[in-house]
Amino acid sequence: MEGAMRTPANYVPLSPISFLERAAAVCRDDTSVVYGSVRFTWRETRDRCVRLASALSSLGISSTDV
Repeated sequence: MEGAMRTPANYVPLSPISFLERAAAVCRDDTSVVYGSVRFTWRETRDRCVRLASALSSLGISSTDV
């Protein structure tokens, strides 16, 4: 769609979070990370990120902390 005007029907900017959610939904069983012999799918990567965010939140750490 090179040259086409961006509209809500053909373009949605992705943040890192929305990218991860979309990848987990669309490419759920595709490989997202390879580290040595360890492999993760997009669904597993999303689940790990959600668990990490939950753990940080339970420790009182928020997105506004530096």
